[in-house]
Amino acid sequence: MDMESSKEEKAKSYEEALKELSAQMVSEAALQYGKKEQGEYTIEDYYALPDDQRVELIDGFFFDMEAPGFMHQRAVGEIYRQIANYITDHKGSCLPFVAPVDVRLDCDNRTMVQPDVGILCDRDKVKRWGIYGAPDFLIEVLSPSTKMKDMLIKKTKYRQAGVREYWMVDLRRRKVLIYIFEAMNEKDGPAIHGLEEQIPVMIYNGDLAVDMSVMLPWALEEYPE
Repeated sequence: MDMESSKEEKAKSYEEALKELSAQMVSEAALQYGKKEQGEYTIEDYYALPDDQRVELIDGFFFDMEAPGFMHQRAVGEIYRQIANYITDHKGSCLPFVAPVDVRLDCDNRTMVQPDVGILCDRDKVKRWGIYGAPDFLIEVLSPSTKMKDMLIKKTKYRQAGVREYWMVDLRRRKVLIYIFEAMNEKDGPAIHGLEEQIPVMIYNGDLAVDMSVMLPWALEEYPE
């Protein structure tokens, strides 16, 4: 298969994944606003939704966002705390953030996401309503309802948008999957770490490490063997 054919096949697979997952992960309540087909929605449609309708918009497709559970938010809060403390203690210029923050990932009118935790080093991307452009570092804590979206759709979007490093924290499997996009080619798989580890953040050359072992007892309690 030549390079152009390979690109076309990947694009097709991504589009098919968008359609399949969005059909499973969006409510009729979201779709009734604007009366459009999935794939046609825009930022204007996103803002037209009622406040209690939480969705992400990815390439014109709406995806429901269920209210996160306690354990999910506990993990998100702990990861954010460690990152924010490091940046504050070292008087860093980058900005840590935690959901819900709107991120207009591609700077277009077809995508708006809300990553769980992130680091943004270009302060010019900060707007009153959220972030305009790709953050440097993003983490998603996987939930059963969003796992496939985070592992397939968001991974592709984050890489394409210019995110430098992406972590997926899987409490159920007690693993952390890490993609260093700026140092990998598209076919490379993730580095896999355990929850018992202190995992280095490579955009800081490993000087910042997140101690995942804090979360291991929580994971064992939530998802016993």
